[in-house]
Amino acid sequence: MLDLVPVITLIRSGLGLHWVRAQQGQGAVVMATVQVRYIVTDVAAACEFYCRQLGFREEMRRPPLFAMLSRGDLRLVLSVPGGHGTPGGGSQPMPDGRKPEPGGWNRFALEVSDLAATVTALRDAGAQFRNEIVTGVGGKQIILDDPSGNPIELFEPLIPEARLSRD
Repeated sequence: MLDLVPVITLIRSGLGLHWVRAQQGQGAVVMATVQVRYIVTDVAAACEFYCRQLGFREEMRRPPLFAMLSRGDLRLVLSVPGGHGTPGGGSQPMPDGRKPEPGGWNRFALEVSDLAATVTALRDAGAQFRNEIVTGVGGKQIILDDPSGNPIELFEPLIPEARLSRD
């Protein structure tokens, strides 16, 4: 059995969580990238938003139920809520009857170099935000909603330790 350890890899386009095989005296071997699933009400609208507004690339789409997008080491899987007998395991109801739905507060963050300019451009394109820009310990941030109401944090680091890329 392989000795798998979680390692955070810092990259320019986002934070990738990789499972790597640790080998004494040798470099680690990357096994996978991070995947986030969002439940959306309209896969086509979500693809349009993520690709045009946030720089994602479409990898696969199976209209109207499913799409897979990527940006750097982040894979974003989009699914519409499903019912019993519909394809798509990630959108199926839970055994207790709860159904997946868009929204919530868990989110991924995208680093931007100029948050104010990014927010202005997105607002001009019709994007909706949950709040205004706030300043925290490591930088400035704002929460953007995708067309289904799923949150995305846009983050501008103000200190070197908060940057995703440290080159």
